[in-house]
Amino acid sequence: MYENEKQSLIDCALQMKAEQLIKGNGGNVSLRVAEDRFLVTPSAMDYETMEPSDVVVVDAAGNVVEGTRRPTSDITAVLYVFNHRPDINAVIHTHQPYATALSLVADELPADFVTVIDELNAAVKVAPFTRSSDEGMGVQTVEYAGDSLAVILKHHGVIAFGKSVREALSVAVNLEEGCKCYLAALATGLPIAHLTPEQIADEAEERGYYGQPA
Repeated sequence: MYENEKQSLIDCALQMKAEQLIKGNGGNVSLRVAEDRFLVTPSAMDYETMEPSDVVVVDAAGNVVEGTRRPTSDITAVLYVFNHRPDINAVIHTHQPYATALSLVADELPADFVTVIDELNAAVKVAPFTRSSDEGMGVQTVEYAGDSLAVILKHHGVIAFGKSVREALSVAVNLEEGCKCYLAALATGLPIAHLTPEQIADEAEERGYYGQPA
């Protein structure tokens, strides 16, 4: 089942590597395909050799419905996010270096860049450290997400999400770009120029032109 959707998870993971959001077989990708069915990448398998049959189908409790592989070790955290955010259809976890570096020196990536406002919806919070492969990663994500489409996990990486795998990947990529910019600004030691709430709200307004018509 879900052959095209399974391939989309593999394609996303390969793009995560191309964007240097992960190394080796780190991170994971997951997708809601029904109310109680989720596709998840398998634990510790190379994405370059992964086949759709390696992607695992699980239910809302994490029970394997289809597949012979062990699902990602972060399965309980991923399912916590899905089960508490019915508006989310895709979740990706990365170890992207600039966002992780920012987690050591700041409590959030502020909404001082148009890409953060346009692509991530709001400032991205840094959640307190929770050990990897623990449900706490999902709990912290839900608690700290607010209006944003991502949370930075202190000392660890990122959980990004959206209505599709493509959107979740775009969120992670733009988050990393924002973190690069913010860390570069912090490195100067000069005062940071913040946007006002009014400027942020104005930038967030739908302009009805960007992209191609449906």
